[in-house]
Amino acid sequence: HVLTSSTTFIVRCVQFATMSSLRRTDLLALSNLRNDGRKPNEIRRMTIQLSPLANANGTNGSALVQMGLTTVLCAAIGPMDCTRRSDELPDRAVLEVNLRAVPFAPSSGDRRTTNPSTDRRIREHSLLIQNAIEASLLLTLHPRSKIVLDITVLADDGGRLCASINAATCALVDAGLAMKDLVCACSAGLVSGDASSSTAEDGIQDVELMDLNQKEISTYQHESSAVYLPCATMPQRGTVVLAQCESRLSSVDVFEKVLAAAMEGCRSVFVVMEASIRERTGKLLAARMGNAIVQET
Repeated sequence: HVLTSSTTFIVRCVQFATMSSLRRTDLLALSNLRNDGRKPNEIRRMTIQLSPLANANGTNGSALVQMGLTTVLCAAIGPMDCTRRSDELPDRAVLEVNLRAVPFAPSSGDRRTTNPSTDRRIREHSLLIQNAIEASLLLTLHPRSKIVLDITVLADDGGRLCASINAATCALVDAGLAMKDLVCACSAGLVSGDASSSTAEDGIQDVELMDLNQKEISTYQHESSAVYLPCATMPQRGTVVLAQCESRLSSVDVFEKVLAAAMEGCRSVFVVMEASIRERTGKLLAARMGNAIVQET
């Protein structure tokens, strides 16, 4: 009996030593998890704070959105009069999107200051955000006016475009502007099951990843078979308002598979966004009815 107990103790010590010698990435790979511990069809932890700039002058609505380590602050201003009369439209409002990133935003540590007016990627993202929001915002209710979205990227760990769209939607809701539906954005990717081989003869299946972070984007962008697709939808209407793919697609089936994963991620974002808006609305209604609870800090 003593010998059996000693043998069991030694076996457990060997198992513990073996497990402790494994790296974290090896343990995640054995568990079929990603580098941050998520499942392939799981989005990053998302938090939304409405009206963080409630006391700011000239701001009608604001929102702070965090998707993992990516943090975006958006302020909605307007409707207001256009600066120049030539900018007015007789039948609808003009939507202006100003996107910029702080010097310490990139997770790579690159603190070079970028000019929003000349940086190609920032200008492209500003245009994409404008097109996505215009598909849902009822601009015809405010003719001859202008609505401004000031978006600031405070931390960028991948998914900057998607987080900016989600922040813009929440800021417009906080400002009380009418929209057809919430615009929810999430990215998706398709990578091979083994980075060393992607052939079908080896029996390796392609894996759909949802809401990629910067490390995953940097790792898989050098693979010829990898696909990255940021997507924005109106979930309640089932309408896709943005789908940007710069990867080379082998077939239409690959695009449909990645798009389906991205739309599923947008539905997950919608659940979080709806819960945050309902919570904020409940607090405002309770305050109006005189039932608000003030917490001392």
